[in-house]
Amino acid sequence: MTPRKARLIVDMVRGRNAAEALALLKFTPRAAARVVEQLLSSAVANAGLRELGEADGLRVSRAYVDGGPVLKRFQPRAMGRASPIKKRTSHITIVVSPVN
Repeated sequence: MTPRKARLIVDMVRGRNAAEALALLKFTPRAAARVVEQLLSSAVANAGLRELGEADGLRVSRAYVDGGPVLKRFQPRAMGRASPIKKRTSHITIVVSPVN
């Protein structure tokens, strides 16, 4: 997933209630929404194990996307040339905290 595509989704959920953000991601028709939804539900489950509370009492305090390693490939073109293809990856970080 490219960072540019993932940032569109992460910007939607930053600062929201965790339960509200999960509901929003469930009905967002983008591929990055599925990835962020899994990540957010994992963060909520981890917060539950640490006894920080349920999804209703948590909010997405920090969420950001950094660029990961870029896989470089080449596409053959006309007259013996080659064009580079950059397959970008991303590191997505989501931090949930109790609502104050």
